[in-house]
Amino acid sequence: MNCINLKIKKLRDNASVPTAGSKGSAGNDLYACLDSEIEIRPGETYFVPTGLSSEFEEGFVMLIFARSGLSCKQGLAPANKVGVVDSDYRGEITVALHNHSSETRKIAPGDRIAQFVMVPYLTPIISVEDTLSDTERGEGGFGSTGKR
Repeated sequence: MNCINLKIKKLRDNASVPTAGSKGSAGNDLYACLDSEIEIRPGETYFVPTGLSSEFEEGFVMLIFARSGLSCKQGLAPANKVGVVDSDYRGEITVALHNHSSETRKIAPGDRIAQFVMVPYLTPIISVEDTLSDTERGEGGFGSTGKR
């Protein structure tokens, strides 16, 4: 099992520590840290606090994804598709939850609102070049590999 030390700070007493749904879960659930139920109207985005901040080692990133049940059944998913929490960020982890459905949705205190996965990343060494190597694909994009 690959592990990383993740330190969580509860910013409010009613914040819930992230949990994994099962032993084999890659993601850990994030919970709404609210004083009362909120409503998110169709097409609206609400910044849902988790009441948590984090600390983890450099070279990793916390990626926040939709929970499949919430997004597929309720139409609620992170507005930015994938949230990024960097190792040097110490502010509150907040989920910008967008309502893609045609109905008003409710989030209650303690509801699971998203999940995160810890992922290692590579830092690019960027160089500006006048030319790039040729490939069979070349400049073809946006569906060009699916054409026959």
